[in-house]
Amino acid sequence: MARTPPRIKRIYEPAGPDDGFRVLVDRLWPRGISKEEAALGFWLKEIAPSTELRTWWNHDPARLGEFTARYRAELDQNPAVAELTAVLDAHPVVTLLYGARDPVLNQAAVLRDYVAGLPPEPSVS
Repeated sequence: MARTPPRIKRIYEPAGPDDGFRVLVDRLWPRGISKEEAALGFWLKEIAPSTELRTWWNHDPARLGEFTARYRAELDQNPAVAELTAVLDAHPVVTLLYGARDPVLNQAAVLRDYVAGLPPEPSVS
């Protein structure tokens, strides 16, 4: 049976009944969010981009293509991918939560496509 691709949602949006199992995929805890508000099932900070990669990218749209390639290379070597895969297999609906402001330019979108087996999106310029 094919796994349903995870959803993505900004953690600053209220938790909803359609979110299913909520997984925070940021390395740092989001400012101003309590653990109760987060309503997390799991915080998988190890799956986030490395600090070096995140700092280099700085959510610059011109660097999205290179960021995506580098992050996917990190994911290819990251044991946390197996943890996320187990979560996806165990829950019918999984929402990956991120703190970035942009709903398109964020690591959760790259991660969603990666675990769904989708090719990288063309870079945004």
